[in-house]
Amino acid sequence: MGTLGRSGIVRKPNETMRMLVTTIIGVVFGFFIGVSFPTISLTKFNFPSNLIPSLNFTYMDNAWSSVTGHRQVNSLSGVPKMWVETNPRGAERLPPGIVTPDTDLYLRRLWGKPSEDLIIRPKYLVTFTVGLNQKTNIDSAVRKLSENFQVLLFHYDGRTSEWDEFEWSKRAIHVSVRKQTKWWYAKRFLHPDIVAPYDYIFIWDEDLGVDNFDAEEYIKLVRKHGLEISQPGLEPNSGLTWQMTKKRDDTEVHKETEERPGWCSDPHVPPCAAFVEIMAPVFSRDAWRCVWHMIQNDLVHGWGLDFALRKCVDPAHEKIGVVDAQSIVHQTVPSLGNQGEAQNGRAPWEGVRERCRKEWTMFQDRVDNAEKAYYKGIGIELPNSLNR
Repeated sequence: MGTLGRSGIVRKPNETMRMLVTTIIGVVFGFFIGVSFPTISLTKFNFPSNLIPSLNFTYMDNAWSSVTGHRQVNSLSGVPKMWVETNPRGAERLPPGIVTPDTDLYLRRLWGKPSEDLIIRPKYLVTFTVGLNQKTNIDSAVRKLSENFQVLLFHYDGRTSEWDEFEWSKRAIHVSVRKQTKWWYAKRFLHPDIVAPYDYIFIWDEDLGVDNFDAEEYIKLVRKHGLEISQPGLEPNSGLTWQMTKKRDDTEVHKETEERPGWCSDPHVPPCAAFVEIMAPVFSRDAWRCVWHMIQNDLVHGWGLDFALRKCVDPAHEKIGVVDAQSIVHQTVPSLGNQGEAQNGRAPWEGVRERCRKEWTMFQDRVDNAEKAYYKGIGIELPNSLNR
């Protein structure tokens, strides 16, 4: 006869004994497993590859060592921790073979092999900062470009879908931020490591007429004459400001000019040489890497930048020039000026123009102060009258 437990359930003696023995065996077995487990190497387990295809125990060990503070050597493999000083900043822990320091603006597919994405790799990048009112003019300009050009539109009016009527627009890149200038866009979206694949970068306004402009021929002349920074010649009747950028009929390229008396302290400095305007500049890849760093983050209009471009090439009076054989018309449409705000009874464009002038002064002061600080740091005092 069985015994009566506290719960009132009758248990047979042999059943009670069986449960007791099973419990003891389980405890003993668990103890031995716990003691022996630390000596088992995880790498001894042979997991089916289809079960855990990407499990990397070396990486797991690295992660564990980073928690425990043992960073010098992989405890499992004995391989030293990686630190490559020559890698880009922030990527020192990566093997150089996986580091990709540059990128591009090439469009990629969502399917297929990555190696087959690009039938053509554009060699040149052209950017226009645009509003919808100038879409017909931009359409005319883009149609003049070959398939070697990647088109990037910066939309300062926030309207992008209306450009879909143009077939080329579907292959272009569109970036839209309201009421911003092309130099604001350039500083944020044209980092040298982003545009590194392109031989030349065109950073153009939207109000340029290109009836007498052939982009491929332009590039040929730029290469022929060794220009690192350039622009097409301006037709004489198209909002001309400087003699240097005026188109000439007797030459392919010119690199110097005569300006008004007293405007140039030296024939090799702007605006008599080493000078192009900011409306339609074209930069080589190397020149742009320097210019991008010189663009100030908070000065968005670019006034004064054209006088400082010469600091990025040497000798500037030989590597900066105007291509006369390929000309454009500056239509002087004040579209961006009208994006300002009317204040104190003044028209929107007046406030914009006032800031342009202020930025020019601020930029000049910053360049002068930075150069003086540099030379002072190496023990050279510059005279205050030095014109740079």
